[in-house]
Amino acid sequence: MPSPSHPTTLSATYTSPLTTQTFVHHLPSPTPTSLAQKTAYLSHLRQRMTQLQEHVNIMLTAKMEEDKALAAKAGVDGKVDEKKEEDLYGEEDVDEGGG
Repeated sequence: MPSPSHPTTLSATYTSPLTTQTFVHHLPSPTPTSLAQKTAYLSHLRQRMTQLQEHVNIMLTAKMEEDKALAAKAGVDGKVDEKKEEDLYGEEDVDEGGG
């Protein structure tokens, strides 16, 4: 169980050959005892997961646009190579609604 000096965090790290970016969200300590407290904690955790995913998606979209602009300046054709984009940025999760 986390101590006050080591708060609970939810984090994700994106690493590419040129950059690394870490996304961190702080969470309340998971000390719920009642069903209502557990439900509230899990609800908060789900909200933070969604926010974390949104931040990663925003960063990846910006990175893709930046790469496309650099390619256009270099005279590379504008065709999208889906396989290359999946390799560089990861596969898009089409189940945005969760489960």
